[in-house]
Amino acid sequence: MSVLDGFTDASIRSCAQARAAGELGAFPTETVYGLGADASNDAAVAKIFAAKGRPSNHPLIVHVDDSRQGADGVAHFASAVPAFAQRLMQVFWPGPLTLILPRRADVGAVAAAGQTSIGLRCPAHPVAQALLRQCRALGVAGLAAPSANQFGRISPTSAAHVVGEFGDGLLVLDGGSCAVGIESTIVDCTRGVPVLLRPGGIGAAQLQAAIGQRIWSDDEAVQSLPGAAAPRASGTLEAHYAPRAKLRLMDARGLQTALDLLGKVPQHSDPVIATYARVVLRSASQAVWQRRMPQDAVATAQQLFAVLREFDARGVKLIWVETPPATPDWDGVRDRLQRAAAA
Repeated sequence: MSVLDGFTDASIRSCAQARAAGELGAFPTETVYGLGADASNDAAVAKIFAAKGRPSNHPLIVHVDDSRQGADGVAHFASAVPAFAQRLMQVFWPGPLTLILPRRADVGAVAAAGQTSIGLRCPAHPVAQALLRQCRALGVAGLAAPSANQFGRISPTSAAHVVGEFGDGLLVLDGGSCAVGIESTIVDCTRGVPVLLRPGGIGAAQLQAAIGQRIWSDDEAVQSLPGAAAPRASGTLEAHYAPRAKLRLMDARGLQTALDLLGKVPQHSDPVIATYARVVLRSASQAVWQRRMPQDAVATAQQLFAVLREFDARGVKLIWVETPPATPDWDGVRDRLQRAAAA
C-alpha cells in the first residue's frame, strides 16, 4: 500500500523508520504535502532533487518538531538565531512560517544547496509533528521537505495529489486536506533585519506586530543593506506553481469581455477554457467551464492548488483567473498566481 493512515501509531513508526534508513516519503503539513528525507543525510536529500527533477542549487526547507518550539532542531542546523527570529518562533511556531538562519558548517549542506544559510520550519499539522517526533527519537533531527510534486508544478494539498505525481511507489502519510493550502511565509533572518522573501499564510503586518519592528522587502534590503546578498529560498523563482494549461490573470471587466468575444466563435464539444473568478461571469459558450473564487483570501488559499489541478484533470488549455485584490491579506494567493502565470 502506498498511502497510509497518518493518524495511526504504526504508520508513523513505519514512515519514521524509513526516513532513518535514508528513504523518501511524503507527509502532510498545514500548508502543502512535503516530500521528506533526513536533512542531515546528504545522500537521502539528493534523492529528493532527483525525484522532483529539481535543480540542486535550489534550497529545501527543513522541518523540525515542536519540542521547545523547534529549538532542538534549530540548534542542530543553525549556528545562530537573532533575537527577532527567536521571537517569531515563540509567536508563530508551530505554524506556516519558515526562517532563514545561518547554517552550521557541518550539517545540511545538500539541503541548503551549498549556501551558508538554511531554511527551518516547525509545522503545525498533527501528523507532521508525530512523524517528526518519532524521527527525532530515531536520531533524525529534521526532515528536508519541499512540496511533493514535480519541480515547478502545482503543489499537492491531499494524499491523492501526491499519488498522482509519483504513482504507487512512494509511501504517503495521509493526513487529509491541508488547512492553509499555500506554502509557508519565508523570512530571511541572516541580514541583521527581518526580510520577507515569500508571502504566505502569515502576513507582514502580523510579523511586525509580533516583533515590534519593521519587516523589510527583499528589494528594500538589497538597496539599503550594503553587501547583504539575499539567500536563495524555496519557491521564489519567477515561474512556479504552474498548471499544464496556460494561466492568465485578468481583471473582472477583461474576463467578461473575453467571454463575450468567445461566445461568437464556433462551439466546442468539450471545455477548453476554465475561469476562476470572484465576480459572476456570463457565458453561453460550451467551451467554458467556470468555478467561483471565494471572496476571502483564506478560503481561496485553501482551495487554490486543488482547483488548478481540477482544471488540468479536465484537460482545459487555458485558465483565466480574476486578479486578486491588491491588499495584504491576498499577498500569498496573488504571489502564487503571478508565478503560475509566468510559467
